[in-house]
Amino acid sequence: MRHEADTRNTGAIIAGVAVTLALDTSFFKPGMRVAVGLSGGADSVALLRALAERSRELGIVLHAAHLHHGLRGEEADADLAFARELAASLGVPFHEQHVNTAAEAKAAPGKPGESIEEAARRLRYAWFRMLMSEAPLDAVATAHTLDDQAETVLARLLRGAWTEGIAGIHPVVEHPEGQIIRPMLATRREAVETYLRALGQPWREDSTNRHLTYTRNRIRHELLPLLETWNPQLRAHLAQMATLALDEEGWWQAEIARLAPELLLPGKPVRGGGRASGEGMALDRTRLAALPVPLQRRLLRHAAASLGSSLDFESTEAVRLLALAGKAGQKRELAQGLRAERTQRELRLTVAPAEMGQPKQEYVFAIPGEVEVPDFGLCVQVDAPAGPGSPAEACLRLWKPGDRVRLRYSRSPRKVKEVLERLHVTGTARASWPVLEIAGTVVWMQGADVEPPAGVRVTTTPLAPGN
Repeated sequence: MRHEADTRNTGAIIAGVAVTLALDTSFFKPGMRVAVGLSGGADSVALLRALAERSRELGIVLHAAHLHHGLRGEEADADLAFARELAASLGVPFHEQHVNTAAEAKAAPGKPGESIEEAARRLRYAWFRMLMSEAPLDAVATAHTLDDQAETVLARLLRGAWTEGIAGIHPVVEHPEGQIIRPMLATRREAVETYLRALGQPWREDSTNRHLTYTRNRIRHELLPLLETWNPQLRAHLAQMATLALDEEGWWQAEIARLAPELLLPGKPVRGGGRASGEGMALDRTRLAALPVPLQRRLLRHAAASLGSSLDFESTEAVRLLALAGKAGQKRELAQGLRAERTQRELRLTVAPAEMGQPKQEYVFAIPGEVEVPDFGLCVQVDAPAGPGSPAEACLRLWKPGDRVRLRYSRSPRKVKEVLERLHVTGTARASWPVLEIAGTVVWMQGADVEPPAGVRVTTTPLAPGN
């Protein structure tokens, strides 16, 4: 959904000159209980000071939240003490929590290993969500700036992202417990520091932010400054690109959801009309050729995703040209066992025979959290209410006989086997069809409209090869 920013300035005075900090206040409604994720760094300190100054005007109840990651020893202890003292000086309720990030990042049986940065981010947002549920709070505000947005977009461009990737950091993310909001995405980091100096407000510096072993730091300290010698407005342009991509992607998702049922054909055509059940998906070549090229690409990627695979740019173009200019009988073998075949009237996408390789049986990951599974061509994210008794893990796996799933609007659970038959999924694709299980219940099944348990949300994204 399009977020319309209402950016207003919060000011301070330095040498008789007003210093402003751009804040998007459209997130805030009177009566909201909002915690600022307060690391002690300049960005989060500025956000807390700015919101404290305007909390009465906005009608919000302000809190501060600090997560000690168990890294950097005495430096991190000093960060916590600083954040606690700042909140007390502003009369803001303070929440703190300690975690062992290094231990969490280690690979465990059945779990993929994480980098320290990935584990820290996962733990931070998991705690924010628990805090929203328990405090309770309506939202947690993080202090991501325009510079953070530019760095994120550039990092994803370097990885070869599609439009959904270069949408970057979203201004607002909805969770069952509340919202994660980013009011400072239009604010430059240099403006943050100028604002704090005008207030006479100190902040903490994280020594690891200078370590060039981290990709983010190399982009921040080496690549972006170099590129700005070519274009001094590069950061602003990258942030604008993220806004454009976010809006474009929202429109495309709705459009593909509307058109795919009309244009994607399951199974194979039979003499006299109709289609026989069978593996794969097909597109009528004549109808495909009549569509605009961007829509052709989107439909091909959507069809591949429905088969548990994904297409990078080169593969998408190869399949598109096969459909439009190839000869009947031509085939292309693609990544993740996907096969494209040109018939007289159709382009057919199927999963290659089993000898091409079967996916690993199970991928277990923490809730809330996500897992990238190249075997399935998917990134799967699970959100669920936090708190005592809540499930801690989810398992992405192949379906097995006896599995049942509750479809939306269905009175009772259905056998996964029966659902696959209704979806016309057969052969190798049927054998390697993924489901997601939480606490013994299948809560998601590829291609099916599943009714998840209360508060559970499953989001899937096609995963480009190599990601």
